[in-house]
Amino acid sequence: MIIERLELKNFRNYKSLDICLEKGINIFYGNNAQGKTNILESIYMCATASSHRGNKDKEIIKFNEEESHVKAMIKKGSLSYRYDMHLRKNKSKGIAINGLPVKKISEIFGIINVIMFSPEDLSIIKDGPSKRRRFMDIELCQIDKIYLDNLISYNKILNQRNKVLKDYDFIKDANTMMDVLDEQLEIKAFEIIKRREDFIKEINKYVKRIHENITEGKEEINICYNPSIKDINNSFKNNRYNDIRYKTTTIGPHRDDIIFLNGNEDIRSFGSQGQQRTAALSLKLAEIELVKKRINDNPILLLDDVLSELDEKRQNHLMDYLKDVQTLVTCTGVESFINKRSSKDKIFYVENGTVIERIINE
Repeated sequence: MIIERLELKNFRNYKSLDICLEKGINIFYGNNAQGKTNILESIYMCATASSHRGNKDKEIIKFNEEESHVKAMIKKGSLSYRYDMHLRKNKSKGIAINGLPVKKISEIFGIINVIMFSPEDLSIIKDGPSKRRRFMDIELCQIDKIYLDNLISYNKILNQRNKVLKDYDFIKDANTMMDVLDEQLEIKAFEIIKRREDFIKEINKYVKRIHENITEGKEEINICYNPSIKDINNSFKNNRYNDIRYKTTTIGPHRDDIIFLNGNEDIRSFGSQGQQRTAALSLKLAEIELVKKRINDNPILLLDDVLSELDEKRQNHLMDYLKDVQTLVTCTGVESFINKRSSKDKIFYVENGTVIERIINE
């Protein structure tokens, strides 16, 4: 799986951009705040229809413009896809695949599989649980259509339930409405929890081996899924009194977490910063391995200035996983990265929304 060509129009600080990408390593270098990350963001949006930064569409459109376009030519085995995304300030985004409009955003998941790795991901261990849930959701949505459908349904029902809870005292037959919503929510929650459990069990197989290799056998990592519901049966109904009090749903998959253990110690609470970063790197590398197996293809790897945050040992472990994987790398300096590579890479210099392909003489 590779992106052969990328076109941007009025996307962030890009008035117009049209570049062809190498199937191997594509390096985007230059000073900070010049637009390097914006290129990675556009590809991430092609895969997930949303920004990894959490921005709304209107915030992504270039200043003083009304709309933006992202176009990509994608190659998957013998198949080719033409991807078009149209962002508008006051309307929902439009997406077309090979000229055919996509009716539901969920239909684009799985066409492109991306793994994003940024300095913020190195904090996934010590940050709050929402970031770890997002990690599970983003990856599972790309490789498991049933999970995606269940998650969308769960969130819709959850929003309805929270609205009833907020206005509980003013709604006639509120308990009857809650009975229906609780039953629906329980069904979706069960499926989400089951698939998350299977996902964590599977990724553990990879992360343990990778982590042992990085730490030279000195540490043993284990990832544990920690659902907020231990027994799904009637869980929402049994917790209703508490939810009415707080006017929101206080249990469910939207409250779940992941625990990272080094032996019996919680890395988040007792691990050093170095141990937390090693665990985060192991998790990302395991993600690459898992996705390869699930889709029987290589995902596209987006590395956003992450090399500067890793020491040489961790950089070398990361570099070992770039073989046969189309990778887009952003960095401020290119020489140290090139020195680690023996293959021909494509190198672009980025300055103020302008991208120039460069040839680096050895």
